[in-house]
Amino acid sequence: MSDDLPSLRFESARPKVCKSEHTRPDAFLQHVRMRGIDTKLVLVMSQPAIRRGKKQRIPLEISLKRQKTKPVNWETILKDIIGGNTAVEYSAKRKIFWQGQPADSLFYIRHGKVKLAVTSKQGKEAIVAVLSPGDFLGEGCLAGQALRIATASAMSDCTLIRIERAVMTRILHDQHDVSELFVTHLLSRNIRYEADLVDQLFNSSEKRLARILLLLAHFGKESRAETVLPRINQEHLAQMVGTTRSRVSHFMMKFKKLGFIDYANGLTVHSGLLSVVLHD
Repeated sequence: MSDDLPSLRFESARPKVCKSEHTRPDAFLQHVRMRGIDTKLVLVMSQPAIRRGKKQRIPLEISLKRQKTKPVNWETILKDIIGGNTAVEYSAKRKIFWQGQPADSLFYIRHGKVKLAVTSKQGKEAIVAVLSPGDFLGEGCLAGQALRIATASAMSDCTLIRIERAVMTRILHDQHDVSELFVTHLLSRNIRYEADLVDQLFNSSEKRLARILLLLAHFGKESRAETVLPRINQEHLAQMVGTTRSRVSHFMMKFKKLGFIDYANGLTVHSGLLSVVLHD
């Protein structure tokens, strides 16, 4: 299998019968959708809870419970910020800011994909997040972060809106409605990071890879197939999972053999991959 993987998308049609220890998730997904629950939240429901020294699974109803919120149109909100935001174009692989650089602004992603990576003193790199349109990055500057703690790079051609720290601070102070929306955004991001941490601490590398593929494929959206990244390679996936590229290659071949992914028209992720996340 090539190191560079083609376009990635999620496809819920034609679920395959899962073999051996993996169970077919069709009935479970139908139950979840009939109850009006966002199926993306299924990806965190399998995280173990610790009680009296034993692992116990969080109840389904508790794990999936979330208040429904209307999507925020940050494009409209940012248009009202006069003199403090600048639209910037970045080509693929171009650095947006570097780890250790002064943190004097934040960015809103209007178009494209951005990865956040941290590099250790020994030169080892780990991808901590892949951000999509509608996300912010560099918002740590609002909390007194003097230097960037990660490097942001464009994974595809991107259009970002740059907002000076002083301008955003003033807007959040003067406009309480915008402040509430931004806090909600930060809390949602924090919930995702907490789920990532629990996943890293308690789940196997196979489960972590399956969960990342489902998240990158925007699992739970109504669209039957969606391109996520122009190209993503196994080295990137290994950095996100926290394992070696050889292990990622092994699991990708296993997922393909089980019918969870295929390469007919780019990398397609089928709903059957959810069984890897839910499996004990």
